[in-house]
Amino acid sequence: MPEIRLVSAADFPAIAALTNHWIRTTAIHFGYDDVTADELRQAWLEHRDLYPWLLAEVAGRFAGYAKASVWRGRTAYSWTPETTVYVAPDQHRHGIGRRLYGRLLAMLKEQGFRSAIGGIALPNDASVALHEALGFVHVGTVRDAGYKFGRWHAVGFWQVSLGDGGGPLRTPSNAFAATMP
Repeated sequence: MPEIRLVSAADFPAIAALTNHWIRTTAIHFGYDDVTADELRQAWLEHRDLYPWLLAEVAGRFAGYAKASVWRGRTAYSWTPETTVYVAPDQHRHGIGRRLYGRLLAMLKEQGFRSAIGGIALPNDASVALHEALGFVHVGTVRDAGYKFGRWHAVGFWQVSLGDGGGPLRTPSNAFAATMP
């Protein structure tokens, strides 16, 4: 069973390495260029007081991460973050993505978010199945949204309801403690 914890500043070399694997080898991530640990650390630092990043370890080894981030910039969208999960290729089919994402969604609910959005580069049957198993429903698809590896890819959007929302949002550290099993 994976250990799940909040990300720390020291975790970003592993997070960058995993992200770069998906950038280099798939259209799951629409980036063309590798990201650096410092770039990801800066993105985390900028929003860590509101948007949680979680890390999974199995037997002390990095196994994946999940994060929430700004979905849209205008204030009225504040109660709906975008969510992402990446699992190391050698850790697929062990329930790590489901545990990471489930914990992230529980935290977002505890923080007072109303819903969450997951964007999925299509086709990606495994990601669709994970989102739907966690209660996300398909709310739309943008065709030909991104061009990578010599072809166009659609992006589907899935949304999950988290609660009433609308009140003041709480910090990730308080929500993490509240969602401990």
